[in-house]
Amino acid sequence: MCAASASTARSVLTIAGSDSSGGAGIQADLKTIAAHGCYGTSVITALTAQNTAGVQGVQPTPPEFVEKQIISVLGDIETHAIKTGMLYDADCIRAVIKALKTQFSGLNFPPIICDPVCVSTSGHSLLDPNATQVLIDEFFPLATLITPNKSEAELLLSQGGEPLEIKNLQDMVVAAKELLRYGSQAVLLKGGHIITSMRDIKLLEQFTNIDTVFSGLLSQNMEILQRDGTRDPKLVADVFSEGDQIVIFVRPYINSKNTHGTGCTLSAAIASCLARGSNLKEAVKDAVAYTHLAIQTAEPIGHGHGPLKHFHAVAPRLIPRASPSDPYPLTRLLIEGNLSDWKEYVEHDFVKLLGRGTLSRKAFLHFMMLLAAKSASFKAIESAAQVIFNIVSEIDTHKSYCAKFGVSEDELENTPEGAACTSYGAYLIDIGLQGDTTKLLMALLACLLGYGEVGLWLKKEAARLDSWVVTDGNPYKKWMDDYSGDRYQGAVKAGLGLIEARATDDPPSPARLAEWMQVWERCTRLERGFWDAAMAAA
Repeated sequence: MCAASASTARSVLTIAGSDSSGGAGIQADLKTIAAHGCYGTSVITALTAQNTAGVQGVQPTPPEFVEKQIISVLGDIETHAIKTGMLYDADCIRAVIKALKTQFSGLNFPPIICDPVCVSTSGHSLLDPNATQVLIDEFFPLATLITPNKSEAELLLSQGGEPLEIKNLQDMVVAAKELLRYGSQAVLLKGGHIITSMRDIKLLEQFTNIDTVFSGLLSQNMEILQRDGTRDPKLVADVFSEGDQIVIFVRPYINSKNTHGTGCTLSAAIASCLARGSNLKEAVKDAVAYTHLAIQTAEPIGHGHGPLKHFHAVAPRLIPRASPSDPYPLTRLLIEGNLSDWKEYVEHDFVKLLGRGTLSRKAFLHFMMLLAAKSASFKAIESAAQVIFNIVSEIDTHKSYCAKFGVSEDELENTPEGAACTSYGAYLIDIGLQGDTTKLLMALLACLLGYGEVGLWLKKEAARLDSWVVTDGNPYKKWMDDYSGDRYQGAVKAGLGLIEARATDDPPSPARLAEWMQVWERCTRLERGFWDAAMAAA
């Protein structure tokens, strides 16, 4: 989550309205603060009669009683961060300012995160219009960070005489810079209302002062984990502006009704991370990721916009649930846990030379002979029948290539086993004899999935303008086509489905998951050893 704190308890104060349905306001704040391991205190600025369908009524707290609550809390409990939500009207805002200035002076203010609640996620007005100017002129200069959404940013800019319709990511960057002039140390313009794309992100990255932070997206060398909806996913982004720095936090768009209290949750998470010692950029990064997962894991409650799942991180699942943006979570964990070896395997020099069509015939034939020798290992581990069937089919494909290059099946069968084959075969047999079929599947999938990833990587590279991959006249083009083609990729998807189902039906303990990851890592390296041996032989 966020940075570890000192040994003393970290306290976060929320100054906001009460949500009777529990999904937003101080109820969401206190859940979020607790989920981050902090102690939450609260000052209630208004009572609301609301549910997931909307707000039916608001009863403001008298400003003098708001002030009294603040002084009561701060006078007794050391507070390491403050967040504000709905402040209702100008008198309430001024009461908050007066109380904070009474308790703190000069640079002694703790970090203050101001969620300028003007419009709820469901579209309801939550701030008296007369209060907006007071918020801008008197409260923003005290704030470490303000966190408006699209509608709030447009309202604030219009109020300040700089109207701007925010339609896309570029508009968000302009708006965030403009809002920074209103006095806060930093601005986080939330983009959950604007769907963007990787193309838009790449265009903005041309500006040297813009950094991009991705979360929740499949990374490089994970083509086999992509589905149609994840190859060019819908994205949302939050724009962070501080000084001359712009940071864009990008994540997959989640089509969900469970978004009630999203802004409250995000600002409370930022405050909690600051209280625990994170710097502002890291606090925003961790809070954005936390809130994204809170939406992704939320379960339907009520008939309207349901609440988030605030305690998703308290007892985290070792393997996340599958989702549209992460359809194969176990395999993703396996690859991410060994990303450097996986990349060296997929983007090996052998593969690059093959893609260019310049791989020596000797290296290719040596590789084929190694694979033919490998097939003998599978006879001792027949329990993983379907995956082995697909791998044997893969080996038969390699044998057909050898025939085209003038190498007979007898010659293949009589080829002495090399060190790479001996190591691989011995390891597979050892895993198979242990009787744990899931571990065996881990061992086999590094082979099945690896060639599938290589095929898709070469296909993706070949589609680029001025690609280094050669297709016309490449003697290995059929090899590339076969491993990126529907037949082999269907086997890859079957293997992915099998291993993900195993993990769902029989969730592993931490120790068992660690064993699976060790097997995957070992077999990835052993598979890479075939490329190495072929290159050495040439």
